[in-house]
Amino acid sequence: MASETEKTEIDVRVLTEAEAKVELAALSGQLASANAAYYTEDAPQMSDAAFDALKRRNAAIEARFPALKRSDSPSDQVGAAPATGFGKIAHRVPMLSLANAFSDEDVTEFDTSIRKYLGLGADTPLDYTAEPKIDGLSLSLRYEGGALIEAATRGDGSVGENVIANARTITDIPLRLDGAPDVLEVRGEVYMSHADFEALNLRQTACGDKVFANPRNAAAGSLRQLDAEITRARPLRFFAYAWGDLSAPLSDTQSGAITRLGELGFSINPLTRLCAGPDDMIAHYAEIEAQRATLGYDIDGVVYKVNSLALQGRLGFRSTTPRWAIAHKFPAELAWTTLEGIDIQVGRTGALSPVARLRPVTVGGVVVANATLHNEDYIRGFDGKGEQIRGGKDIRVGDWVQVYRAGDVIPKVADVDISKRPASAVPFVFPEVCPKCGSDAVREPGDAVRRCTGGLICPAQAVEKLKHFVSRSAFDIDGMGAKQVEQFHADGWITEPADIFTLQERYGTGMQQLKNRDGWGEKSAAALFRAIEDKRAIPLARLIFGLGIRHVGEAASNMVALHYGTWDALAQAMEDARAQEGPAWDDLIAIDGMGAVMAGSLVGAFAQEAERASIERLVAQLDVQEAKRADTSGSPVSGKTVVFTGTLEKMTRAEAKARAERLGAKVSGSVSARTDILVAGPGAGSKAKKAAELGIETLDEDGWLALVADL
Repeated sequence: MASETEKTEIDVRVLTEAEAKVELAALSGQLASANAAYYTEDAPQMSDAAFDALKRRNAAIEARFPALKRSDSPSDQVGAAPATGFGKIAHRVPMLSLANAFSDEDVTEFDTSIRKYLGLGADTPLDYTAEPKIDGLSLSLRYEGGALIEAATRGDGSVGENVIANARTITDIPLRLDGAPDVLEVRGEVYMSHADFEALNLRQTACGDKVFANPRNAAAGSLRQLDAEITRARPLRFFAYAWGDLSAPLSDTQSGAITRLGELGFSINPLTRLCAGPDDMIAHYAEIEAQRATLGYDIDGVVYKVNSLALQGRLGFRSTTPRWAIAHKFPAELAWTTLEGIDIQVGRTGALSPVARLRPVTVGGVVVANATLHNEDYIRGFDGKGEQIRGGKDIRVGDWVQVYRAGDVIPKVADVDISKRPASAVPFVFPEVCPKCGSDAVREPGDAVRRCTGGLICPAQAVEKLKHFVSRSAFDIDGMGAKQVEQFHADGWITEPADIFTLQERYGTGMQQLKNRDGWGEKSAAALFRAIEDKRAIPLARLIFGLGIRHVGEAASNMVALHYGTWDALAQAMEDARAQEGPAWDDLIAIDGMGAVMAGSLVGAFAQEAERASIERLVAQLDVQEAKRADTSGSPVSGKTVVFTGTLEKMTRAEAKARAERLGAKVSGSVSARTDILVAGPGAGSKAKKAAELGIETLDEDGWLALVADL
């Protein structure tokens, strides 16, 4: 029996009109079913090659018998809308963000830090690439066997939205590649040119549709359309500048790899240059900045990357950014407007944050109506050290203020023009009670922020904690975002995270109250319940981060999860460390990167009776998954605690630490009875003495390198 691919190659010229009509109907059904399986159900029925062959067959028959073209012809369709929004794609290689530089000094410091990490002298040649930082939407394209099979947005860096149907409509994105590695994940930026943006807004206005604020928003909104035909009608473009998963290297340098992407058919930015150090990088930055207004598309800086891919591999990554790259951002754009009011917002940790309500003004192409005022000292005209800023000028309602967008993102109030201050303007009095619950708002010594003491009785804190809990980097519950949290909390349906997992139990399978509300129906309510159920099984690190403990961010949550492994071990350790002394406390603060402040905040969350009870009610609803390190079964240091001290001569401390962690070791900053190995270089002091007293194995640098050789 002929395969589907072989059948499609049969010459359509032998078909009669009747046979063609029957086959077109069959092809329509097959392709619609395959589309639904691929895009909606994430369960492909056939290979990409077979699918493409069927589409070619359909097109050939339609060309032979144009009068037989069906109203539901597959030729007029691209993909199929997911059942509930977009599907998700886990990035095989995380899509990380970049650290930022805002001055020439920052760029020089970047080069210095790279050399220090690698142990390179100031005279050792070290090349970098410099390229414009496109202000668009990051997209990852996966090719297998030369065929485009996946397209995903950045998402949270680990999981992105599946936008394959939309990506296939962008003319800059090749659907097939010749001569590419068998697996090639190309990364770049989707953007819209200024001319195309203006033309799009003219069409939107003519049709009575919403106009876009800027090209970046237009590009992001267009790529995220559930109907790919809308995306097809939008003038999107794509620059390739990086890669993820690869079956074979593209080159041994960054510049060589980018050139190879261009040879494969991708658009690469012509302003990308190879630079021989900070002076060249800064000079090229100035050249690009001078052309910024005439490029025809938005950029917000220049990205520098170490050119050698071997050195990139040695440098590795921080928790959220690569060490070998940095974004040199353009200076923030400025504008002046009237400060019409100052509102106080209460965050999930109880922090009272002042927000400026502005007469709307355009800053860097974006309409700004709100801006941060940091804290009460900033409003008064002082920094965190008590020294004057803005010449000691305070900020008052009614003032004429200067607004800028830090890194072209977060609006801030930078200055005030006293000469235009109204006679009626009075100094702003920062509240000493919470505006949401009336509890005292106290400012601890050394803290720049005033905080509400209401805790769980403060509705603002409760809502913000719940918003954080369902956020993308925490539990990431589909269908439950900030708007839904506010609605459910106002209705009394949820007051703490555990309530989310008992919604269906408390309100019944149908949840009549929900499905009868505006914006909800039986299907959307059922989808929400399914999404909640999907998140009962949760990785330990996401649970820790989701608790919203002050000072404990995403990177720290991963660090703590890997150290303790299981929820039970963590909970017991926090109980044992409650007095902030003793072995459990010593073990906690010995975690590399864990300071006393963070440790105290973590222990404190478990020590407060009400908060601990809330956490226990939540955990009772969950299946908390164990945090496991990568398989390092062949490593002689797997599971061991290693401390480095003294001067290392053949590698930097940071490089040694990173390598030890890759081999499954726990790197600690202090020596204790739990330490297995001390690696001591010249100048080792008290740590070496304590290790000797405890009988801990001590190695010099050569001994350490011999131990982990060939791994």
